[in-house]
Amino acid sequence: MWICLYDCFLSIVAKDCAPDELLVRARRQGDIEKIFKDVKVTRYTKSDYLFRAVVKKTDVIKALATEVEDIDYDNFKSAVTDDKLHRAYLNVWCELSHLQPLPPYSGGVKGKAR
Repeated sequence: MWICLYDCFLSIVAKDCAPDELLVRARRQGDIEKIFKDVKVTRYTKSDYLFRAVVKKTDVIKALATEVEDIDYDNFKSAVTDDKLHRAYLNVWCELSHLQPLPPYSGGVKGKAR
C-alpha cells in the first residue's frame, strides 16, 4: 500500500515480519518517524526502499486512522509544502489521471490530459 501524506510518502507491505506486523518503508530519511515516533528505522541498501521499520499492525492502523482524522485541507496537493515531494506527487497525479475516461477539468470533452 502506498500512503501519500502531505509531509511524507510511505510504502507498507506484509514482508519480512511476523503476521501481526507490517514493514513500513520510505525513500527519504525521517518520513517513517513522522508517523511512527518510537520505531527503529534501519537503512537497507539491498532493496528498492532505503529506509524501513517493522511496525505492529495495530500501530499502523491507529496511526493511519489519526492521519485521516487530522485532515484539515481542502486540496491535498496544495497542502504539500515540500517542493520535491510536491513534484513527485504531481507526477503521480498526472499519470493516474490517464486512468479515468475523461481528462481532469475536461468538462466532458474527450482529449489529452493537460
